[in-house]
Amino acid sequence: MYFEHSTDIWNDFPELVAGVLVADGVNAENSTVARIDRFTGIATERLATAAESEFPEIQAWRRTFSRMGLKPTQYRCASEAMLRRFRKDKSLPQLHPLVDVCNAMSIAFAIPIAVFDIAEVAGHLEVRRASGEETYLTFGGETENPEPGEVIFADEQHRAHARRWTNRQSRYSAVQPSTGKVLIVVEALHDSAGEDVTRLLATVAEELEAVWGVRAKSATLGPQSRRFEF
Repeated sequence: MYFEHSTDIWNDFPELVAGVLVADGVNAENSTVARIDRFTGIATERLATAAESEFPEIQAWRRTFSRMGLKPTQYRCASEAMLRRFRKDKSLPQLHPLVDVCNAMSIAFAIPIAVFDIAEVAGHLEVRRASGEETYLTFGGETENPEPGEVIFADEQHRAHARRWTNRQSRYSAVQPSTGKVLIVVEALHDSAGEDVTRLLATVAEELEAVWGVRAKSATLGPQSRRFEF
């Protein structure tokens, strides 16, 4: 199996920095509640001085969404959507220990983090533009077809595991209690993305080892080294 971004994506968004991590041995029993406070505390401090829309990480994604033909205030990257929710509710939803701590890290760094159940991905996962024939499964159980040209995460069976790049993940490979092996993807496009993605990858790996005792394999991707095999 492998993960990569298509040539078109790298050509259109050369400022992109992507980090990928694979870990085997997670479960839904180990709690991350105490560890989440560290990251939500960082987000709280940042939000006390500026709205999430002013963060350079979020502004970069807004520009990217505009370049994709999407209204940034209608379709938000995952980290912005969670920061907005956290600012209003002062809390994050509890879904799964791994997803919960990744969401907390995402708002602390203001960088989208996607977590996929590898067992539900066919062959490889590629970030590419849709043909319009792919299928996407909503969390409500409805099947959709992405718009032609839309940036999606697609596998070999032409299933879309995320729509509008970092906006909306599919139910196909969402983490569930039975999940054991995961693929975690972080992506950023702001000026210090290289440094921040490296720090975020290391932080994710630290949490995986501290909570589940598993060692992750990770890599930072770019136009010259865009494929991560696992």
